[in-house]
Parts: sequence; C-alpha cells; structure tokens
Amino acid sequence: MTEMRRWLVIMAKQPRAGRVKSRLARKIGLPEATRFYRVTLSRLLRTVGKDPRWTTVLAVTPDNAAGDPVWPDGLIVTGQGGGDLGARMQRIMTALPPGPAVIVGSDIPDISPSHIERAFRLLGENDAVFGPARDGGYWLVGLKRRPHVPRIFNFVRWSTKHAMKDTLRNCRNLSVGIAERLADVDRRKNWKKWRRGDPV
Repeated sequence: MTEMRRWLVIMAKQPRAGRVKSRLARKIGLPEATRFYRVTLSRLLRTVGKDPRWTTVLAVTPDNAAGDPVWPDGLIVTGQGGGDLGARMQRIMTALPPGPAVIVGSDIPDISPSHIERAFRLLGENDAVFGPARDGGYWLVGLKRRPHVPRIFNFVRWSTKHAMKDTLRNCRNLSVGIAERLADVDRRKNWKKWRRGDPV
C-alpha cells in the first residue's frame, strides 16, 4: 500500500503594513511589527516550507493574495476562504488530499523542522496533535484525518486564553498528542528577545 502524503499547512496573511501583527504594532509601531512578520514568515518558509518530508501548502488571506508575487516559487498557494479561524482551518482539513495534516501559524519564530517532524510522529499514534502556546491558544494543530475528518473547531473562543481548552473539548472522542509549547510574539518583551536572537 502506498504511504499517504504528509501535509503541512502554513496559515499566512499578506505581509503588508496594517494587515499583520496589529497587537504588536500598537506596542512597537507599524513598521517594526510588519518587519517582524515578514522576517519570521520568510524564515519559516525557508526552513520548513521546502522540507522533503512533507508537502507544504501556504494558505493565505485575503484570498486574492494567492496570486501575489511575494510568495516563493515552488509552494502550493491557496486562499483560506471566509469565516472565522475555525471555519477556515476546518475547510482546509477537509479539502486536502488524503494523509495526516498539520497546520501552523506564520508568526511563531521558534518553529523548526524538528517540531514539525515530532508533530507528525505524534499523529502516527494519535488522532490529533496540538502545540500549546503560552497564551492559552496553540501554534500547531494536526489531524490524522482517518477514517474521516473530525469537526474540532466549532464554538472556540479564538484569540483568548480559552482557545485550546475549547478545541480540546471538541476532541473528547479522539486520542490527542501534545507537542512542545512555543510562544507567539504579541508583546514587546518577546519581540525584544527575538531581536536579540533569543528563544521567545
């Protein structure tokens, strides 16, 4: 039997000032917040986006940004579609061809290929996998997607400390693996750590 392909989906916003990192921009200014997002996204696409152990899909918003020449060649680029974050992730999980799928955000500077590989290994033993964030959300979510794609993103309080707890409640009939805890950069102190080259 042919081994199913592994899918890595990177959720990204068009990297233009005013469209990215609005909370961080209020603390450090629009130019620096935009620069942070562009540098972090570029590094992520360079380090994990071309890894041959999985196929990378770049899911972008707004949808018409899929044709923007800013994206690197060689990646599958698609629009995220409408709805809240949960609706968009559910749509992606359902639409992908067969195989385990992992979704990550594009503004987590400490993501490495080893984090992604470990998440796929956890999916070998579990129906779902989460990478917790320090703010109560999560930077990674993955599903085995066999024998069907479960609906785990309904009734989640996005952008709050309850996001992971709410999503886990939707996984009560699934086995769940937990990956490493990483941090988003929405606060000045984490941005300063990133500027110094320290883990955030």
